[in-house]
Amino acid sequence: MRGLSTRSGQARRAASTAVAGVAALWFLVAACTTGGTGARDEGPAGGEQRAAAGLTPSVAPSGSRRSVAEVIELIKADPQISKAVKRDLKPCVADEYPVDVSYGDLTGGPGNDILVNVMTCGDAVGMGAYVYRERGGGYRNVFRAEEPPVYAEIDRGDLVVTQQLYEKGDPVSYPSSEEVISYRWTTDRFTEQSRTHNDYGNAVGAADTPVPAAS
Repeated sequence: MRGLSTRSGQARRAASTAVAGVAALWFLVAACTTGGTGARDEGPAGGEQRAAAGLTPSVAPSGSRRSVAEVIELIKADPQISKAVKRDLKPCVADEYPVDVSYGDLTGGPGNDILVNVMTCGDAVGMGAYVYRERGGGYRNVFRAEEPPVYAEIDRGDLVVTQQLYEKGDPVSYPSSEEVISYRWTTDRFTEQSRTHNDYGNAVGAADTPVPAAS
């Protein structure tokens, strides 16, 4: 089942192209390092104690979509989300938060899983991506990626994470490459199914580089 996000297509394009100049992708009813693929939790949150801590019963599960206020409450109550992400998770304008929320069947649970992408207000840089699975009267965090820029989507029942990568000296608008990683839920955790590495050409950046005159 494909996730029910109204902005996932637009935001995916933002995650795989230059960051500068991209309009903020705010879900209205709702940095950079060399190499690496992000901090990820590919399964139970590090044992039963952490799994129990990851439960957030204040957001009651159901077959319906959650309001943005409930999703924000879920994120802020989650001990697995970094303090930096929580600190920066504030409304950009009025009550509009920079989050993109999708719903779909990722884990085969009793209800829709919730996929949340948290972004920056100014340029929509993906700061973190999280999957919540319904369990025991609440939701449990079963996946997290917190190395920006990062963006996750639900694609035909799989979790697809795009991570932009920078080499030393890369301007923020021109990452050197990206990795697209596909995960699938198996029994009690997400396991990696495939990984694609894409190197970006320098044709766009080259347009701003003076060409020496022929002698």
